[in-house]
Amino acid sequence: MTTDTTGTTAAPDHALARRVTDVLQPRNLLLVGMLAIGLAAAGDWTGVPWGLLGALCAGIVPAGYIEWERGRGTWGDRHVVDRTKRAPIFFVILGSIGAGSAVMLLGGAPTGILAAMLALWAMTVVLLAVNTVWKISVDASVASAVVALLAAVHSPWWLFGYAMTAAVSWSRVALGYHTVGQVTAGTALGAATAGAFLFG
Repeated sequence: MTTDTTGTTAAPDHALARRVTDVLQPRNLLLVGMLAIGLAAAGDWTGVPWGLLGALCAGIVPAGYIEWERGRGTWGDRHVVDRTKRAPIFFVILGSIGAGSAVMLLGGAPTGILAAMLALWAMTVVLLAVNTVWKISVDASVASAVVALLAAVHSPWWLFGYAMTAAVSWSRVALGYHTVGQVTAGTALGAATAGAFLFG
């Protein structure tokens, strides 16, 4: 059992859920995933800088924006549990991924990493649209998309990574951030978006 700063005792499964959702947050998954995608897309280490650019634009810049707004008192934490306050985050993500994709296009980046960026951009458009009426899970979407993209550019064996996606989805529900339906929809969106771009 653990005790938080308010003196409330939390169940062990909630403590585990907190660890899972923090470790496997979108920023971290995109950092690792985009590096691996860049490496696979180029076929050698020249893809690593492109992967770093992808991770910066898709994960680190949006996470930095969220932290900046937290510091201003706009949101309580990175989860931004109020759906109505999430739109600015999506616009920052769209702008950042769009800028990164333009640099990749002009710089002659490998097709695989550019396709991954476009997949994430399209997924964000859908997340923004759905979020206007329903709190779909961004964490589940990203966890699903990263696994699907890695399976597409590396090997189908990466599909076993959906065990990680399931863990992320469980943690979001256990912490009360989302319903089962919302994480299921997020997971499906991540998989469908990646598949549409890399298999279509």
